[in-house]
Parts: sequence; C-alpha cells; structure tokens
Amino acid sequence: MRSWLYSFLALLILVHASASFAADDSGSRFTVGDIRVLGLQRVSEGTVFNYLPVNIGDEMTPTKLREALRALYATGFFKTVDLRRDGDTLVVVVGERPSIESFEIKGNKDIKTEDLTKSLKGVGLAQGKTFDRSVLEDVKGYLVDTYYSRGKYGVTVDTKVDELPGNRVNILVDINEGDRAKIRQISIVGNTKFKEKDILDTFELETPNWHNFYKDKTRYSRESLQGDLEKLKSYYQDRGYANFDIESAQVTISPEKDDMFITISVHEGEIYKIADAKIAGNTIVPLAQIQALVLVHKGEVYNQEAISLTQKLIENRLGVEGYAFAKVDPVPKLDDEKKEVTMTFLVDPGKRVYVRHIIFTGLERTQDVVMRREMRQLEGAWVSNSLLELSKTRIQRLPYVEKVDYEKTKVEGADDLVDVKYTVKEGPSATLTGGIGYSEGQSFSLTGNVADSNFLGTGQRLALDLNAGNYGQVYSFSHTTPFVTMDGLSRTTNLSYSRQTQLTSSYSDFSTRTWLAGMDFGWPISEQQTFHVGGALERVEFATSSGTSDQIWMWARNNGGKTYIHTDGLSFIRGTISNVVELSASWNYESRNRALFATAGNSQTFGITATAPGSGLEYITALYRIQQYFRIPLPVIRDVPFRFSTTMGYGQSYGGTDALPPNKQWFVGGPDSVRGFRESTLGPRDSLGNPYGGDTALYGSLNAIVPMPDKWQTSARVSLFYDFGQAFYLGDSTKFYNRDGSRADTSFDLSRMRTSAGLAVEWLAPMGLFRFSYGIPLTYQRETSKFFGDEKERFQFSVGSAF
Repeated sequence: MRSWLYSFLALLILVHASASFAADDSGSRFTVGDIRVLGLQRVSEGTVFNYLPVNIGDEMTPTKLREALRALYATGFFKTVDLRRDGDTLVVVVGERPSIESFEIKGNKDIKTEDLTKSLKGVGLAQGKTFDRSVLEDVKGYLVDTYYSRGKYGVTVDTKVDELPGNRVNILVDINEGDRAKIRQISIVGNTKFKEKDILDTFELETPNWHNFYKDKTRYSRESLQGDLEKLKSYYQDRGYANFDIESAQVTISPEKDDMFITISVHEGEIYKIADAKIAGNTIVPLAQIQALVLVHKGEVYNQEAISLTQKLIENRLGVEGYAFAKVDPVPKLDDEKKEVTMTFLVDPGKRVYVRHIIFTGLERTQDVVMRREMRQLEGAWVSNSLLELSKTRIQRLPYVEKVDYEKTKVEGADDLVDVKYTVKEGPSATLTGGIGYSEGQSFSLTGNVADSNFLGTGQRLALDLNAGNYGQVYSFSHTTPFVTMDGLSRTTNLSYSRQTQLTSSYSDFSTRTWLAGMDFGWPISEQQTFHVGGALERVEFATSSGTSDQIWMWARNNGGKTYIHTDGLSFIRGTISNVVELSASWNYESRNRALFATAGNSQTFGITATAPGSGLEYITALYRIQQYFRIPLPVIRDVPFRFSTTMGYGQSYGGTDALPPNKQWFVGGPDSVRGFRESTLGPRDSLGNPYGGDTALYGSLNAIVPMPDKWQTSARVSLFYDFGQAFYLGDSTKFYNRDGSRADTSFDLSRMRTSAGLAVEWLAPMGLFRFSYGIPLTYQRETSKFFGDEKERFQFSVGSAF
C-alpha cells in the first residue's frame, strides 16, 4: 500500500513539472544552450550532471523532461526536483535530502546492536548517509515483524528525528522489546488415530514443563510453528495417511500478550497402500541401478519418508555422475476407492556440470595447498556430490579445523559450470606450555612443551617435550609430514631420551634410562584405512636394588644384555644394558567426523610391535583399540550421541627373555582407562604389595555425551561415563601372591573386571586439553586380611596435548 502511494505521488510530481514547463514555454520545444543547477548544499554539480540524461545541444521535449525527473529522483539524493526554462537555459532546482549526523539504536536485547546496525546500513540508515523518511518507516515495520516472529508481541518501536542546522538530522530508534510470549497450550483437533501426546512429542515447540524450563522451545516463533506443521504432516504420511491435510492452524494471544494458544485442525484421512512404483524420464545410469534405490514397493503402506529418501538417493546417484542439479519429482496418483497410490518418480538429470574453481575461505594460518591435498573433488572434473561430501569430511578430520561447510554456485552465463566454495573455520593447532604441571601418576613436574599439528600452516606436526617430574625426566622430539608424496605417504621421525626412577608413583624400586631414534611410514590403502610400518633403535638401561620386590629383582637377574652389580654399602644394585631393534606394523581405520570431540563415525587401530631376534631384549606386544559413536533417542533429550571405546593389549617375551620387560607391561586405572581408581594400580601386585602391571589388559568406556550449544561443541564436552577394565598376567603367574601369602589368580577372568561411573568434563584451552572427572567405583576389591584392596580416587584431572 505504501509503495503504491509513493508511486502515485511521484506521478503527480512528474505531471505537475511537465505542466509547469509547458506553461512557461507554451508547449514549444527548445534546444538546451546551458544548464544551471540551484539548491545544492552537499551534492556537487558534477554528480547532478552525471545522472542528468540531458546535455547541452539536446532538444528538450516532454519525454526528455520525464526521463530527467525520474533519473534525478532515482538517485535518492533529493526530496524535490523542479525543471525550469530561462531562455535557452535549463534550470534544475533541487531540494536535497538531509544527511544523517548520528544514528542510534537502544533498548534492543534479543537482537545484537552490531547485527541491526549492519542490516540497517545496507538500506541507507547509517551515519553519513542520505536520510529518507520512508525508509525509516519501512524499517520500523520490519523491526516489529522481526520481533513478532520471535514471539515478542508486546514490542514497540519509536523513532525520533531531530533536525539540525546545515540540513542534517539525528536519528534515534528506541525499542521496547517486551516479554516473549510463552506457549501455554497446543491442541490438535480432529485426531482420532493417534494420541495427541505422541504427536506433540515430535514438535520443536513445547508447553512449559519441568524438564524444559531452561529451553527456548516454550517460546513461540513463526518459523518453528511452520516446521512443526511439516512434522505433523510427515507423522501421518509416514504411517500411510496419504491424503492427510492440515485444515487450519490458529494462533491466539492473551490480552497481556505473554501467553500463546495454538490450535491445529486436521483431517486424518485413510491409510493407503502402494499400488506400484515407477521410474520415468532420463535416468542416465542403467535403470536397474535406479530401481535398486527405490524404497517403496507394491503392497506396502504409503510412507512419505521412504518416498523422500528415494528421491534423495536417486538425486545423489545422478550427482555422482556429475548431474549436480538433477531433479527427481515424486508424483503420487491416488485411487480413493481402492485406497491405493501409484508412485511415479520423474527423473530430470539436467546437464552434466563441471567444476570451474574450488575456493577456500576462512583460512588465516593454513596454506591453501593443505586443504587442496585433502580434496577428492578436482577442478575441471564433473561435480560429484559424494566427492564433495568426502572432501568436507577429510578436511573436518584435520585436528586444527573446527567446522567446514561448502556451497555450489552456478557460473554466470554458463549452465554447465559451478564454483565450489569451502568455508573453513580454523581451530587452535598448537599448545605451548611451560611451568609447573601435574598428573595423577607423576605428581608435580616442571614442564615445557610445544605441540603444533599445523606447523607454519603446512599441516606438518611438530612436537617438543621437556618434562622433569618427581619420578623421571623425558626429553623428546617428533616431526610428522602427512604428505611426503601427493599419494598421501606420511613420515614420522622420533628422537627421545627418558629417565625414570619409578614407572609409576606406587611402583617398586625400578629405574630405566632409554635413548630412542625411530621412523614410521604410513600408506593410505583406502579413504578410511592406513597401513603403518616403522622401526626404532633403542638403548635401554635397567637398574634395581636388592630392596625391591621379588618379581623385579628376578627379572633384572635373568634378562637383559650386559649386566653389572655394585653395592652402595646398604644394598646391592643390579643393572642391565640392552641394545634393541624394535619393529612395528599397524592398521588404522578412521571414519569419525572430527579428530577431536567427534560425534559420529568409527576409529580402529590394530598394531604389533616386536624386537628383532638377537636384540638385547626379545618380546612382542599387540594392541587393538576401537571407538564407535552412535545415537540413541531418549524421552527427554531426543537425540543423544554415545561413544563406546575398548582397548585390548597383550605382550609376551620370546627367545632369551623369560618375561615381558616391566616398562612394557600394561597398566590400568586412572584418567586414561578406568576413572575413579588411582592411576596404574589395577591388576597383579608384587611381593611388596605394589602394582606390577600385566601382560594382558582389557578396558573400555561407554559415554553419554551431553548436548552442548553449537559454539561449544568443538571446544568443550561434558559426558556421563561407565568405565570398566582390569590388567591380567597370563605368563608365569606362579610368582604372584595375595596379601596372606596364598597364590594369586592373575588369569583372564571377566568377573574380576573393575567398573566405575561418573561425570567427565573436557575443555580445549590454549595450554592443552584439560580433562576433569569424578568417578564412583562400582565394582572393586576391598582391603581384607587375604586380598590387597584397590586404591580409589574419585576426582581426577590431567592436562595434555590435544594434537
């Protein structure tokens, strides 16, 4: 209505100007000898001449007059324009619109000021812009509609325009948002086939309840209602009601404008069955392949979800062949007498589309080539929806990437070309720490470390650790190049020195010093699988005293390379020096959607490490680890991601070594295995009652991941956990005893598994990954006269590198 009024007024102005011009000149035409502009204040004459479609020497006619008026009004600079004739001079008299000296918005809380300012600047309401009152009135209506859509029906928007000298104005937009209306009742009228409660459970909008008092779902919004109406329609059509119809959806508001009442009237209809499902159109690929994707079959109950999924599957299949904009229209033909539906899927592949450019935005640290080498969709090739998705997944798995989205844009002037733009949100790639650190196993320590999984933006990983704790020191360096070749061959180099006076805080007297130099190569054997082989040279020194446990003293006496013995006057010191060649091979499977804080997919590792025959120590170890994400709908929280993880380890000596080295034992308990128990304390005990570790271990965890706001999903996680695990000794178990001296049973027995449950919090900070947990042991061994008791520790935390 408002735009029609403005058009009518502009027409009156044009008619008036034309009549005035004709009156001044008796309707005669004339040739413009000069042009003079009057009334300018800020706009330059040159600007007027640029827009004026009349030049000196042109013949001025009524048509030219109307064109000139339209052109000058269209600039938006002027509120009045008058064209006059003075002899052969065209006189342009203008009245400029005022300029905006200041523009202020106040009272807004639901919508950020910066978002409003940015939007209003786009329509000319900003400091320094030309002021148009009609635009301000339109914006006022727009703001009211916006708040209405958010359920704030008590909103008022007042605008104030203060005129200043020099044709300037100050503008104030004063918003009183009012309270957001809450939904007090949602009623469905006409339903007889299903309970109203079951239907409303699928809705996003809810009425206030004990479990949703903190959510926005009780607040009305127009968009949410439209979405729920679609869910209502799907609810019936997915269950066979092909002719279901929503007759009306009425929304009423209380006089106080704070309570909403929604009434939905429906016509349920009858259950229909599928009479036939046909494919029509140009399928491009063999018809049999398309028919295999059809999920609706003759005799089955009509199911809209299966029809929509069939549509998507066929479109994706054609997308693999480059038909990115293929359309599949499901056309139902209802037979109301037989209550049957004949489905015809009309296939229109369109043209095969090729990729012109692949563009990456959002990269601040990472080099462009790092993203491109993860791409499976190539420039110049036809566009494949599956390859675009695969490329997105590969990029998102990079540990320094938080989120990835992509969009296809048609190239202007070409119907068979698209540009693909990937928008990447980078996350932290490095941790740099120094100072006093803490872990449950090593107590307090002086630390200095840097780990960067995207070193200088190259995608290479560099890590340097310098740690000095109560029980040892570790100095290590590692460097990983993920793409030594374009085929994805990776290489990791490791150099380290470690000295430990105890393997854990509660371990018997046993110290080691190890120098290591190693290298590992990884070959991708599929999109999800990688095979690794590597080797390392180690020099290992073991030492213990005669005051240690029987098990450790016997191992030091019977194993190792060069042996030395000396006394410090109080006890004997026995040590060994061994040179070891260690070889490793492993298989990795990775389909998780993210490297850190994943919510979907699967990760598996199986690896074997063995020393070469003839080494100073001869042993073999094997490890299998699996991590699986899945979702379970719950009554209150409808879509909860779960993570199940299990680790199995085994080790055995061979040749001249009669038992697995103590530093290669499996230790269970603590933040990395079974929370709620002191780190590395579960399993067999030595003759002094200290944890000895095992040659076999089994532990795992089931985690229910608490839903988090989107902005925190890639930097923090809260979960409820159930942990289980134990270490066993399958070798010479005759050397282990209980507290009362009786023979201890260390064989593999699931009945001796320890369990715990609790709450865990993980937070990715610049210093590293902080992990906190509070675990309550559920299954454990109490201290008795016969058995050693498990060491419980409910609250635990650790800080480590996330990359």
